[in-house]
Amino acid sequence: MTRRTVLKLAGSLGLGMVAAASAPDTDFIARLIDVYPNGVAFNITEGIIRARFRRSIWEPPQLLTPGQVYEYTIDLQVTGNVFKTGHRVRVHVTSSNFPLWDRNPNTGHPQGMTAELQAAEQTIYHDQTYPSHIILPVVPPL
Repeated sequence: MTRRTVLKLAGSLGLGMVAAASAPDTDFIARLIDVYPNGVAFNITEGIIRARFRRSIWEPPQLLTPGQVYEYTIDLQVTGNVFKTGHRVRVHVTSSNFPLWDRNPNTGHPQGMTAELQAAEQTIYHDQTYPSHIILPVVPPL
């Protein structure tokens, strides 16, 4: 009997990310995606973090110093998925998903109090010094 190779995930997923931005505030949205062999891709789960609330949503916001490197943890929620043989796991990081999440004007001004917009350029680091990583709770084969 031939055993098919699959990757089973179940539990709390997350993204530990090290990044810098050119603006005093910005958003990071991370998605876990199942890519089928024919290229069709389906979102499995996603999460968001607004940089000013990177430490806590319950404490006063802390704006970024543009160009400085910060650590972020993005909660991708609890979920489960089986990636079948030939499927690929994709991690997609973006800075906006309007209208699902409200837009971030990146200015650092109090939220919803201005129409001013500012472009933000983000750099995500992934090396020995800045080890960005995905947290995938893999279910061992039976």
